Amino acid sequence: MADIKRIECGARMSEAVVYNGMIWLAGQVGEPGTSVAEQTKAILASVDRLLAEAGSDKTRILAAQIWLADIADFAEMNAVWDAWVPAGNCPARATGEAKLAAPEYKVEIIITAAQA
Repeated sequence: MADIKRIECGARMSEAVVYNGMIWLAGQVGEPGTSVAEQTKAILASVDRLLAEAGSDKTRILAAQIWLADIADFAEMNAVWDAWVPAGNCPARATGEAKLAAPEYKVEIIITAAQA
């Protein structure tokens, strides 16, 4: 039986969980109060870091769920996403509008990936 690896495990949640070759990231958010683009860049940097710690990278992302506090920010977020996502390795993706945990958060991204 494969072991479960928890990365940055806190009292409430882990930032990532690895099991049987799969990686699940918790919802990643950027610095509260910054722009959508800045939050998205910070989130994607966290995704890169967590995937590396889990033994993977962004070419192995299977699915992404993106939540925007205001769907009007879709183009601004996509400009950052499109520059980051590797050509030919785009994941399945869904984007929606939702009230996030704090009003200062504008973007939250949830990732599922495979280990390398």
